[in-house]
Amino acid sequence: MHRRVSTRESCIPVRRISNSHHEEARTAMHYQGVTENKGQTISSKLCEEERRYMAPGLQEVSQLSNLAVRRAKGCRLEDMEGKSYLDFMAGVAVCSLGHSHPSYIAAIKDQLERVAVGSFTTENRVALLSLIASLTPGELNRTQLYSGGAEAVEAAVRLAKSYTKKFEILSFWGGFHGKTGGVLGLIGDPFKKNWGILHPGLHLAPYADCYRCPFKMEYPGCGVFCLEYVRKVIENNTAGSLAAIIVETIQGTAGNVIPPPEFLPGLLEIAHENDALLIADEMITGFGRTGVMFGSNHTNIIPDIMTIGKGMGCGFPVSGLVSTDEITASTPFSKPSSSSSSYGGNPLASTAALATIRTILDESLVDNSREVGEHLLRGLQELSEKYEFIGDVRGRGLLIGVELVKDRKTKEPLEKVVTKRIFLETLKRGLVCMNYKPNFRINPPLVLSREEADEGLAILDEIFAHVVKHIPYK
Repeated sequence: MHRRVSTRESCIPVRRISNSHHEEARTAMHYQGVTENKGQTISSKLCEEERRYMAPGLQEVSQLSNLAVRRAKGCRLEDMEGKSYLDFMAGVAVCSLGHSHPSYIAAIKDQLERVAVGSFTTENRVALLSLIASLTPGELNRTQLYSGGAEAVEAAVRLAKSYTKKFEILSFWGGFHGKTGGVLGLIGDPFKKNWGILHPGLHLAPYADCYRCPFKMEYPGCGVFCLEYVRKVIENNTAGSLAAIIVETIQGTAGNVIPPPEFLPGLLEIAHENDALLIADEMITGFGRTGVMFGSNHTNIIPDIMTIGKGMGCGFPVSGLVSTDEITASTPFSKPSSSSSSYGGNPLASTAALATIRTILDESLVDNSREVGEHLLRGLQELSEKYEFIGDVRGRGLLIGVELVKDRKTKEPLEKVVTKRIFLETLKRGLVCMNYKPNFRINPPLVLSREEADEGLAILDEIFAHVVKHIPYK
């Protein structure tokens, strides 16, 4: 007699993915048998198999590392061979709480057992929206949620256009706001080339990168000339219909570049001079990454719109924009379904963000980011005195940038072929970080301890000594 299968049971897939040691051991044994004859590691074999099906264009760090991760905990990653790596990357500033934080896991499991999808109201979403409103500056108390950074930035641009009834947007050299069509033209580097016609009405101006000043001036004697240049760009390059200026409070992709304190307040003033809004892109700098809650807090500005994401979900795809009652009430943005997203604010996303932000507050991770970040920054500055190819070290909290150069006077960056070798040597020694480019970025989980910071510094010291002896860099 056949057993009757319930509707609920019939929805369970035959093949289950398990994180148990039994399942991991079975996977390892399978690939070990396949790879023994070829002398490959299990990780490299998995990466090779994945490349048969993964479309080209995967993150460069993934392609370079040839690393397959079995599990992760705190600030540690573990590959398929069981080797441990200290994580100075955090999924590009995403994993705020570290990997597999128990409070985060518990919250996700609990929500998953109740409801996972849909745009209907849930207790956790109400709690999340209330919590965000209590943390954001000024009257920024209205949030709309999305699933990715570019999606939130595009929504912020639509909101600015709705409110101002104008259509032009100004962004900055070195800036990065996503890869989708509506914001591709806001990228301030050659990445946007060869994609075809860019969205109209987008303009670029130089960012206040004092280490590599585009005007060859020195701060503070320059009088922050780049602000006056922004005024000239608006006057001469736009059609007189500026809706918003969008800016990263600290530029991430460009190398964690910190502008002088006058820059962001000056941009807010310029935006309002032109009856435009200031959009602060806080995707990377939000929720404690820089040692304060938001990057805007460093200069006490209150932007008109703020975009948030990455660290707010600790790995779950969740992002958003935050603005005021008045601005978000503008049409067509405020019409039903006009500003929403199918995945944005779903029960799992809201729970992930709520658990992350609550844990950041409960465990004083903003303070930890500031204190451990200062300790790590001092250690890197000491290394810069020891190694001549370290041209600059800068940072706020656990968002730190290091410039690797051929010559300190000319500031010519190290060749990428050299930095790729540095990255691979770093990986061999058990440290994962973004030093495969000359604008070397450090953004570990906010739970990083002083001891772990010192461990990472020791590995970098060893690597830099290796460069001096074995890698021609001039």
